[in-house]
Amino acid sequence: MSRRHQRRAARDERRADPLPPPADEICVLCRRPIPAEARSSRHHLTPRLKGGTHLGTVRLHQLCHSAIHARFTEAELARHLAEPEALRAAPELAGFLHWVGSKPPGFHAPTRAAKSRTGKWR
Repeated sequence: MSRRHQRRAARDERRADPLPPPADEICVLCRRPIPAEARSSRHHLTPRLKGGTHLGTVRLHQLCHSAIHARFTEAELARHLAEPEALRAAPELAGFLHWVGSKPPGFHAPTRAAKSRTGKWR
């Protein structure tokens, strides 16, 4: 097997067997624990499209991550909301955070785009 094929096989093996998140991890947005069986994802604090590829990421519930991207554009996230504290303080997320705070840690629901969100081109 050539070296290129060995690298490709190793990369595919890593993708096929992702590590589960640690059991004691806390969602930085809603402050609820993230159980191993819950849907979760990594959020780039500065969007990758705005130069955040190699900057910090945080683990969030998938529901919380979807809520962020349903309400804010990449430009808004890069300019004003590149810190977890700024996200929690955003008035657009206040109602969501109050609602999700009463849900169990593994809760998931579909997310719709907010009507107040501006287009991606701004």
